[in-house]
Amino acid sequence: MLRLVVPFIAALLTAAPALAATLTDLAGRQVAIPARVERIIIGEGRMLASLAILDRELPGKRVVGMLGDFEQLDPGSYAQYRKAYPNLDRVARLGKSSESFSAEEAISLKPDLAIFSLRGHGPDVNDKATLARLEKAGITVIYVDFTQDPIRNTEASIKVLGQALGKQKAADEYLAFYREEMAKVAQGLAGVRQKTRVFLESRVGLGNSCCETITHAMLGRFIDAAAGDNIARAIVPGSHGTVSIEFLLQTQPEVYIATGIGNPLTARQANSPRIALGAGIDAATAQASFQHALKRTGIAQLRAVQQGRAFALSHQFNYSAANVVAVQAVAKWLYPERFRQLDPQATLARFYQRFQPVPLAGTYWTQAQ
Repeated sequence: MLRLVVPFIAALLTAAPALAATLTDLAGRQVAIPARVERIIIGEGRMLASLAILDRELPGKRVVGMLGDFEQLDPGSYAQYRKAYPNLDRVARLGKSSESFSAEEAISLKPDLAIFSLRGHGPDVNDKATLARLEKAGITVIYVDFTQDPIRNTEASIKVLGQALGKQKAADEYLAFYREEMAKVAQGLAGVRQKTRVFLESRVGLGNSCCETITHAMLGRFIDAAAGDNIARAIVPGSHGTVSIEFLLQTQPEVYIATGIGNPLTARQANSPRIALGAGIDAATAQASFQHALKRTGIAQLRAVQQGRAFALSHQFNYSAANVVAVQAVAKWLYPERFRQLDPQATLARFYQRFQPVPLAGTYWTQAQ
């Protein structure tokens, strides 16, 4: 009998995946990570840029499935990544949104690890059903966050990814860069007593109404980190909402910031209402699209616009571990005298040179002329 049991136990031990370590993900879950992570699925395609920070070969070699948001929402950057990773089009698409995510397809790919966002596109921390199905199939799931509370959670997310992927050294290298650049903002803001009043209009051109804004989460955190007084915070208690043009005209922010979701595809459309920013967008196109958006009734009457204190920022920073660059840009717009020596464009160039597999080829912010 003993002769039968010993081989049986040995077989079980051989079949069970070896575990490298246990980590705490951004959902506060204790997760045992497989010793070998060779096949990965990601809840958001745009997460490829964050994975590439840790390992430039990883997106092309280990990602086997992802949501289809990357090519849909940021086609300029996707075109760059497709050149760097020719097999990217062949990576299985698991859906286009949280609602269309296919757990069956994900399981069929036999991944070792699934990386999801706390909030955002794809399955998030509230999707308990998908989590249960994947874990039942033996798939390890971790949650990170570059979107919901990016200033607080980017460092922790990079650390978790470094642990999960066995890339702690690369994670530490990026964290040193991130902390150094964020410290430049903190140092410049030391002693600020009167905060600059600012309004953030989100995803300009997505709809016809005015004005979508973000306050207590996501890009609204960039305003907080740059010591801005977000004038919509008091009337938009959640993460995002809308305010009227009448409110803006009555309140009159000192600085107006818009986020652009336009891209090389929408930029070719005549009179597109979207502000074109990001990969594949030249400075002239970005500037023209922003000037077009500033001509809207009500927005054109804001004193910040008339005085040239109006700026536009790529909305894609809301999904990027490079959000420190956006914080630097916002800080310089709000406090130009304090940040004369700060060069966010140079910071962005260093980010691409040191941590990305693609070149910096685009315009990621612009301002009124």
